[in-house]
Amino acid sequence: MIQGAPAPDSEAGRQLLRKIVADLRTVSGVLGVNSHVDWPDPIFLGKNGGTFVIVGLATTGVQLDTLIPRLRSDLAVLRTALKPRYPALSLELTGEMPLNFDLRAVSADNVRDAEIRVLPVTLLLLVFAFRSFIAAVLPLGIALLAIAMSLGGAALLSNRWHLSILIQNVATMLGLGLGIDYALLMVSRFREALPGARGTSGAADIAARKAGHTLLVSAATVAIGFAALLLVPINEIRSIGVAGFLITAACLLLTNSILPLVLARLGTRISAMRLSAATNSKPAPAGQRRRWEWWGRLVTRHPWTSLLLAAAPLLLLASQATRLELGLPRGDWLPPAAESARALRSLERMQRAGIVQSLRVILELPAGSGLDTEAGWGAMRRLSRNLQMDHRADRVISLSTLAGEGGGPGFPALLPEQTFRTYLRGDRQATLLEVIPASFVSATEQIRWVRELRLTNISELSGIPGATILIGGIPAFNADYDSVVRARLPEVIALVIGGSFLALLLAFRSVFASAKAIALNLLSVAAAFGALVLVFQDGHNAGAIEGGALGSIFPIVPILAFAIVFGLSMDYEVFIVARVLEARRSGLNESDAIVEGLVRTGGLITNAAAIMVVVFAAFTLGDFMLIKMLGFTLAVAVLLDATLVRMVIGPALLRLAGDWNWWPWGLRRATRDSPPPG
Repeated sequence: MIQGAPAPDSEAGRQLLRKIVADLRTVSGVLGVNSHVDWPDPIFLGKNGGTFVIVGLATTGVQLDTLIPRLRSDLAVLRTALKPRYPALSLELTGEMPLNFDLRAVSADNVRDAEIRVLPVTLLLLVFAFRSFIAAVLPLGIALLAIAMSLGGAALLSNRWHLSILIQNVATMLGLGLGIDYALLMVSRFREALPGARGTSGAADIAARKAGHTLLVSAATVAIGFAALLLVPINEIRSIGVAGFLITAACLLLTNSILPLVLARLGTRISAMRLSAATNSKPAPAGQRRRWEWWGRLVTRHPWTSLLLAAAPLLLLASQATRLELGLPRGDWLPPAAESARALRSLERMQRAGIVQSLRVILELPAGSGLDTEAGWGAMRRLSRNLQMDHRADRVISLSTLAGEGGGPGFPALLPEQTFRTYLRGDRQATLLEVIPASFVSATEQIRWVRELRLTNISELSGIPGATILIGGIPAFNADYDSVVRARLPEVIALVIGGSFLALLLAFRSVFASAKAIALNLLSVAAAFGALVLVFQDGHNAGAIEGGALGSIFPIVPILAFAIVFGLSMDYEVFIVARVLEARRSGLNESDAIVEGLVRTGGLITNAAAIMVVVFAAFTLGDFMLIKMLGFTLAVAVLLDATLVRMVIGPALLRLAGDWNWWPWGLRRATRDSPPPG
């Protein structure tokens, strides 16, 4: 994108363009450059001034991470050299590759910024939860170590498989969330066991056996969600599935092996460095127990009232999820500071942004009907005219449009070699038609257009039996992406639900408890999707989200959010149900067991959820809209799940079901070789 330069059709403008084009052609990885001086077409002249050059980049043998910076560095040197003569000159890159590069950079910056925001707050919340700096540091240390291990594992895997930049965001979000969640449970169980255990090693052993079993079940449900993502043949989604496996495995390994050893060494010193503010502030453990006992009694005495009051707002919110629209959001959702986004906005002001979003239609002809024949040339001309007649097309650029009405099969021989190679395959059996959409055509309409073209009878349209078309470009990629996600979403949902149910059934040996957990998770996910629709799609966010109502949600967000939220929400269900089941097996009746479960896990769950909400919410403050949506959905899901769902609806359902909760084998006492969950 070139701005602040003389008009490209003036002599000074032509000289400047020749200098820029010649410089770009020397950059390694640049296959070709077209500009107004090479091809004097009005398309290079913007409506409000300015011009641009089209740079063809190599697709093989060159790394995006090095090519884009090299191009920008070269342009910066050129701009500095030309600045004395053209002080207002601006040279910026945009297009699919620069946009992807900048999104990668913004994503990495967002991770760093989120860590800076969230780590101090997380530490304060942990200090509040444990009232001890030493106890608070342990979960945070486990989380950071798990993140480092996961990113290290991803770096090794990237030598063999291409992994998405989203791994950084997901590993950080989940590493902090899962690592702290798991370590909180282990540390809490250790401190609970200390008074009655035979030494610190005994307390660590009790924590490792009981909390470790719970963590194994929880990690299994999380891993199932990420395993489901591997069904989707899209690199970004599969990369997140890999990252999820790595972070879950790292958190489980560190919490079940390293952390118990550290706890055994620390012993009672885990409560050292008690801060005065934390020590003097109530609540004390006895006060916390009384409050959770009071809450548990309230819910178990009035289960129907509790169920109706908590479920009503969640069902109302979940009903909004039925309006979820998948697609590229409208408006300007690209990171505002990215150079490629600025250049794209400049193209939009010139009404030339369609050059970035063009449909690249390749017409392939059967043997004997190549472009060097009248029949082949006529087929291309008819297809070009048909595409140009569509009201959504601003321009169609093809050999026939370049040649004009008088051109024929001999015209390509008159073209410069670079243009010839761009539009005609070596065997002359295929040619490129570049369709530039009009400025009013939205991304959603471009996708619909691609699908219509793919259903067109090209043989009939071109007049040559056996003629076919292939469609590429950003709109075609978006159409394929959307189709794949929609097709695989039911499979992902089925695998997550089925796998999670089986894992819970093996853990609790109860059909009802497992089915209830699945139903409650679905409610949490649906409510979170409803909030996503209201805030991002409809724009009910009090101006907090730039761009207002976006109209649709990135297709990747629901499938990722479902797989991640389902596993994370299951954590709290496993925590509380495991303690209720342990209390029932110890001889308590259902109501007392529910109260005991809430007393033992209520504070743990609310503290863990508060930390996880803070972690996810930190990612909504960045510039990457996709990560904003994902972070918001996860934060809302965890908040609703840890409050209304697990603290009210879950206990109320347990109370109403009574002994049916544990049918058929849940109340059988665990053997010594199979310790009860806890």
